[in-house]
Amino acid sequence: MAVTAAAVSGRLPPLFHHSQLPVVTGLCVGSRKLNFPPKGLRLFARYSQAQDRFSSRLQDSIENLPKLVEDIVQTSVNTGPRGALRAAQGIQAVIRVGGEWLADVSQSTNSSAGLPTQIQLGLLSPLYLRRLFESMGATYIKLGQFIASAPTLFPPEYVQEFQSCFDRAPAVPFEDIQRVLREELGRPIDSVYEYVDPTPIASASIAQVHGAKLRGSQEDVVIKVLRPGIEDILVADLNFVYIVARILEFLNPELGRASLVGIVKDIRESMLEEVDFIKEAANIEAFRRYLEAMGLTRQATAPKVYHQCSTRRVLTMQRLYGVPLTDLDSISSLVSSPETSLVTALNVWFGSLLACETFHADVHAGNLWLLRDGRIGFLDFGIVGRISPKTWAAMEVFLESIATEEYESMASALIEMGATNKDVDFRAFARDLENIFSSIQDLDTEIIVATTRGPSTNTTAVAANVVVDERQMNALFLDVVRVSESYGLRFPREFALLMKQLLYFDRYTRLLAPNLNMLQDQRITIVSNRGSRNRDSFK
Repeated sequence: MAVTAAAVSGRLPPLFHHSQLPVVTGLCVGSRKLNFPPKGLRLFARYSQAQDRFSSRLQDSIENLPKLVEDIVQTSVNTGPRGALRAAQGIQAVIRVGGEWLADVSQSTNSSAGLPTQIQLGLLSPLYLRRLFESMGATYIKLGQFIASAPTLFPPEYVQEFQSCFDRAPAVPFEDIQRVLREELGRPIDSVYEYVDPTPIASASIAQVHGAKLRGSQEDVVIKVLRPGIEDILVADLNFVYIVARILEFLNPELGRASLVGIVKDIRESMLEEVDFIKEAANIEAFRRYLEAMGLTRQATAPKVYHQCSTRRVLTMQRLYGVPLTDLDSISSLVSSPETSLVTALNVWFGSLLACETFHADVHAGNLWLLRDGRIGFLDFGIVGRISPKTWAAMEVFLESIATEEYESMASALIEMGATNKDVDFRAFARDLENIFSSIQDLDTEIIVATTRGPSTNTTAVAANVVVDERQMNALFLDVVRVSESYGLRFPREFALLMKQLLYFDRYTRLLAPNLNMLQDQRITIVSNRGSRNRDSFK
């Protein structure tokens, strides 16, 4: 499923509809007709209309000012002293990156080529802004990832520069990890774990993962440890970003139409959920109950949680061994039909949308594996979604209309799914959607095949991976959303999460089963009777 970015800016409603202004060509007084230049009266009408709008906005601003002040004060109180600390750290980061910029300026002034554009823009350039975000830590790295994933919202040079925010985060010293483990477990580390590998398996902006072995049972586990101090940093940073969004929306009410504050609230809520491993453990257990209730434990699994050595900041889980769904060579050595494994993964995930309390909302290659025993392994449940039956019913029609290219049905489904306070011309909406999906097969996808020959054998290993232009993939989702918003539609958060996962699965399909149509293949059950069951039965 793919599409080249469609130009939608021309469809956005203009701020002022000048064509609706009355045109006055003359004025009758008694029997005489006084002719006036229509242009002058038109300008006067526009000026009057602008004055009225300004007065109305000023009145709204005065009425909303107390609420804004109250919101800022309350948010500042909730942030507490940590806000001042983060402000000081922010100043240090600006000084540090500013120093790098000055050093680069000094070097460039000695060159006859003049100052490069990056240096001329200073800290607002893509390079130095990315460095500043990385210096500010986890919150801003996450925001940088958002910029890198939103090519239709940000200039391409910023999108390209912030791609590095997806790279591995610097590792936390093992001594700090040990301190967190002792504090959280409340007893010596060696009384719980036989061994903890000091070299992390993975290090991200929120947490770090280490391999370990449980004392007694000798089971292989992984320990996910929250980065020290990350909670305070996130709260302070996200509260600051929220205050900035509130002020910007107050100064420019038009930003309210883009739901700026709503977006920030959503980011804040989802990021704070990621730092509570009790919630993640509950998400994993819910998914495991779903697999058991549906008789899917031989097809898929999620890691067992060891609650006796898990807390809000430490999560100990069964260690699963396997390969990502993008490792074609390894997958082919584990199963005879990679396509069948992909079909299994799709059925399990689609079934969870309604039959499970939550669905996995981050199925990138690092979180979706083919295990050594042939099962599909779902990892990392820090980001999950919840979908209502009403939204999924509309989503079903939306997916069917993509497969059948029935754009009026697609438009109707999106209207049913979204919230709007005005009538939508669904035929015009359908035409705009058709323009977006008309080039759906033009997504640049490249399968890279690498071969290596063993030093002591004549056998050749073949590894393949799929490379997709992230900008084009995100353009599909963002263009649909933007066109929909131009018709006054606002979608629930789960729509964005679902679309993102479908794009991930589309990538796996292009690599593992290039001839498979996941929306029409009879082996894939997008809609099932089991999905209509009451989720309470799995609690």
